[in-house]
Amino acid sequence: MSLNASTTTSHHSVFDVIIIGSGIGGLVTATQLAAKGAKVLVLERYLIPGGSAGYFERQGYRFDVGASMIFGLGKNGTTNLLTRALDAVNIHLETVADPVQIHYHLPDALDIKVDRVYEKFLQNITAYFPHEAQGISHFYNECWQVFNCLNSMDLLSLEEPRYLTRVFFQHPLACLGLLKYLPKNVGDVARRYIKDPLLLKFIDMECYCWSVVPANMTPMINAGMVFSDRHYGGVNYPKGGVGIIAQKLVEGLEKAGGQIQYQARVTKILIDKGHAVGVELASGKIYRGKRIVSNATRWDTFEKLIPVEKIPNNEKIWQQRYEKSPSFLSLHMGVKSSVLPNHTECHHILLADWAKMTAAEGTIFVSIPTLLDRDLAPQGHHIIHAFTPDWIDNWQGLSASDYEAKKEAAAWRIIDRLEKIFPGLEAGLDYLEVGTPRTHRRFLGRADGTYGPIPRRKLWGLLGMPFNRTAIGGLYCVGDSTFPGQGLNAVAFSGFACAHRIAVDLGIG
Repeated sequence: MSLNASTTTSHHSVFDVIIIGSGIGGLVTATQLAAKGAKVLVLERYLIPGGSAGYFERQGYRFDVGASMIFGLGKNGTTNLLTRALDAVNIHLETVADPVQIHYHLPDALDIKVDRVYEKFLQNITAYFPHEAQGISHFYNECWQVFNCLNSMDLLSLEEPRYLTRVFFQHPLACLGLLKYLPKNVGDVARRYIKDPLLLKFIDMECYCWSVVPANMTPMINAGMVFSDRHYGGVNYPKGGVGIIAQKLVEGLEKAGGQIQYQARVTKILIDKGHAVGVELASGKIYRGKRIVSNATRWDTFEKLIPVEKIPNNEKIWQQRYEKSPSFLSLHMGVKSSVLPNHTECHHILLADWAKMTAAEGTIFVSIPTLLDRDLAPQGHHIIHAFTPDWIDNWQGLSASDYEAKKEAAAWRIIDRLEKIFPGLEAGLDYLEVGTPRTHRRFLGRADGTYGPIPRRKLWGLLGMPFNRTAIGGLYCVGDSTFPGQGLNAVAFSGFACAHRIAVDLGIG
């Protein structure tokens, strides 16, 4: 049942679980618990669900807010977490398989496609580095070892002892394998097998394109999932756009008896005797809950929704280890179909200088979802979504006119670079909308518009990432600020884990 901000719920009503935010992590938590019979309320500050996995429509175009490269919608195994989340509430989603995950356009004339077929990908990369054929095979095969361990078991809460015990006795070798990789980063593993500096730079980009950090700071477990699942379950685009995933999860939530309220901005988590007991909205309305889940970033949760004096020490320590990743400068473009050369792939990454990989406007990410679903644009047109890392500090303190002028200048710098692979882009441009880190902060409610947390320095793999429970009783976190990190499939995992932990705590399901 959807509610609007003016809808009232009984003052005496107490929900089993209140979830702040309807990003994918929050919605997976909500649907999993509602399917188990919990009384669930999701509070969303915006008009639609999804957060970074949302959408918006302009002049006949349906744009994805974020990237269009979607893992977790496969049909086999246990790592297809988005499919499993939808199945739990009896919802089906039609998808289109993407034959190539990424087409890289990199310095030193590296023009490499990551084919869905694993053997073709190995052939593509080995053609550039024949002297590293054995090292390439060993490195990516080790990623498969990680994936196979994950893919052999149900992925639920690592905070729940009975689950861990059961899984260990059912899959002892897989569990020991994962324990071995928990403290490892990709760079350490890659350098065991690979010596060519240029190939190691390519591995850096392979990591950076989804973790926003190079290989020596990217957890090996995350890489094992991404580098293998793109060939196993594949990248599958949802018909209707990425935003349909959240819409379908909401549909399933409501079918299971859960509720969602839009235009409901939570401003405070209510704490009584060290225990989270409810939330207060900007309107002053209060909802009570046995368990509270924040799908906001860790910074928004512990610096804005909770009084400073109540922030636990372990959260302060976490912020010393992790920092906000950059946000993005985004160009959402509608273009004439003639702009795209024949055999253009859906996803591209452009970089002109290795030294600028992590710099603002260094790496450009491109999604063209209409190559997979033509219904997202008017006939004879395509969508090109180009985005590049940027920081909110670069966009502060500007007058309205200076802000617009800076956006326009940045947009044309990006378009000039895109012209190298899409000749005639400027002439074929039909629609252009530019978003900055300020835009991401405003519409997504994320501190500084950040993509999520990244380590301040090299850490031991995933060991520093917090799980769902917090030091405040009854308060949980879900999403990219929790184990295992960024990406739709990763936050879906955090949703499964959070729901499982709460169900055990509440004694349901």
